[in-house]
Amino acid sequence: MRAIRSAVSALTALAMAATGAATITIGAAAVAPPAMALDNGLARTPQMGFNNWNATHCGADFNEAMVHGIADLLVSSGLKDAGYEYVNLDDCWALPQRGSDGNLQPDPVRFPKGIKAVADYVHSKGLKMGIYSSAGTKTCDSKGLPGGLGHEQRDANLWASWGIDYLKYDNCNNQGVDAQQRYTAMRDALKKTGRNILYAICEWGQNKPWLWAKDAGNSWRTTGDISDNYSSMLSIVHQNMGLAQYAGPGHWNDPDMLEVGNGGMTDIEYRSHFSLWSVMAAPLLIGSDLRKATPETMGILSNKDVVAIDQDPLGVQGSPISTEGGRDVFVKPLAGGDRAVALFNETDAPQRITTSAQAIGLPAAPAYRVRDLWTHIARETAGAITAMVPAHGTVMLRLGTDRRWGMYPPAVDSAIEVATAYPGAAPFAEPGKPMTLRTTATNSGRFPAVAVRDELTGPEGWTVTATSARAKPVLGSGRTFATSWTVRPPADAKPGTYDLTAWSTFEPGRSVAESTIQVAVLRTARPPSGRSYLSDVAWLRTSNAWGPVEKDTSNGEQAAGDGAPITINGAVYKKGLGVHATGSVEYYTAGSCTSVSADVGVDDEKNAKGSVTFEIWADGTKAADSGRLTTADPAQHLTAAVGGAQFVRLVVTDGGDGNDSDHADWANATITCS
Repeated sequence: MRAIRSAVSALTALAMAATGAATITIGAAAVAPPAMALDNGLARTPQMGFNNWNATHCGADFNEAMVHGIADLLVSSGLKDAGYEYVNLDDCWALPQRGSDGNLQPDPVRFPKGIKAVADYVHSKGLKMGIYSSAGTKTCDSKGLPGGLGHEQRDANLWASWGIDYLKYDNCNNQGVDAQQRYTAMRDALKKTGRNILYAICEWGQNKPWLWAKDAGNSWRTTGDISDNYSSMLSIVHQNMGLAQYAGPGHWNDPDMLEVGNGGMTDIEYRSHFSLWSVMAAPLLIGSDLRKATPETMGILSNKDVVAIDQDPLGVQGSPISTEGGRDVFVKPLAGGDRAVALFNETDAPQRITTSAQAIGLPAAPAYRVRDLWTHIARETAGAITAMVPAHGTVMLRLGTDRRWGMYPPAVDSAIEVATAYPGAAPFAEPGKPMTLRTTATNSGRFPAVAVRDELTGPEGWTVTATSARAKPVLGSGRTFATSWTVRPPADAKPGTYDLTAWSTFEPGRSVAESTIQVAVLRTARPPSGRSYLSDVAWLRTSNAWGPVEKDTSNGEQAAGDGAPITINGAVYKKGLGVHATGSVEYYTAGSCTSVSADVGVDDEKNAKGSVTFEIWADGTKAADSGRLTTADPAQHLTAAVGGAQFVRLVVTDGGDGNDSDHADWANATITCS
């Protein structure tokens, strides 16, 4: 990733903690004075704002006009009122050389009036201004822009004179200087300026900053850089969700900026992204160009009910109480005694996720108020908390005791249940062929629901027919009503993803419960008979943490075709698949194939950190597992028997340590079919 790409590994912080010299000498193991806990009064709730990096990187769009436009939009769109207050510049704002006075120089093409003028404009809107540097000799950009190592006080004084309110301090080109040393040096420099500057440490979790950075910064990155896809987001959730004990007012775990609106995920996935960052009390830094934002993007970012969970003054990071089968239940205690609950479905198929008021820590009561933070509807529940959650989706709830619970309609959940090829598989249909499913209405309320009626709709041109009763006069507490349906896409349906939406109407108040699932229309074709390279066989679908899956080259992380020859421990291969953990490549095999084999390993282009496990799955059964492989390991030959499987998946995981530099190769991957 961009941060890792140009970094020299820092020494392990815990091995070199303690005392040292008053100043940092590059390349020397100097000793710093005893650390003082950071107490700048900032970030009592997680910081909120905007950062340009995910949308622009170092592109020409990153300039003064963009910053002005973003500041204007934060105000006019209501995002400022929702809590977003920082407008932060990332890498590439400076020239490649310091000035004759030793100071950093703004790029005059991007910022012709200088940074202070931009900060003044941002401040005139009632907002705050942030800037970027690196705790190394250069920043992370390939152009080699000057970093802050050895210039901490000079740079801090300059930023303070410009009116800077926020510093993101990266980790590239750190020359092996101890992480605690580098980051506390800038902490002390910022303090000496006399200006309150929020300090965001960005060392990617390399030195376990959650163990020490509370005394240095207001937040610290716990992971490598996020990418705008579901696999990357999910990997980061897994790394960050177990660190709740280290977060609190003034010091937060930071799983990186938001990708909401950049186009690489669906709106369902973006709502999950935003919900999970909020329940984990993460900084909320918009990473999309708001000047191009869709109404759906603005709706996600401006959801004040969800933002309120992130900004709750109790300052507790939510954490999972269960994760079985990719059905995650996150719980976050809130000021006043309520609980926020995120029901997150990691898998590719709709799944019912269930918990209870008792399990999330609420006291015993006859019933509870439950508010859906995406639909903004309040209901009453007798204690059960349940929802059929779409693939990659999140249901976000706020629950509490309420003596007035009887004024709310009962919590009725509408759901669509559809058979899948294996547990967790994405539902699919073939053009012109019928599929059967059922809709359900489940009453978790203390009171009954009356005059319940189920409905189901599909895309234009699809045939939807009920094959059982659609109405029930009374649905009692804890009961479920189901309707069976036949659904047929048209014979000329194009491959793609389509929505099916169900809803249940009921009294009192003619209430409505709604749910949507996505069904993939696929034109399935089995692989040819004999032995074929998988890079020559059409796959059904792929997921990849960085960039697309590549055929016959390594993964280049960005655009298609940017990889290099597949190389594992010095051996070069002409055929294969280049991926980046975490991810998968899935093939339709129709029960006609017998075996899959490949030489697997981490590509040589990432010679420092990569660690991956390779798995071959036959439907829902793991047929082969490489164990953890690193850049130091030669290719391992992996073979799996897949006889009878309808689907075969090649899966790569991050080896349990995050997905930095995890360029994984399926070299000479072949499949044998009858």
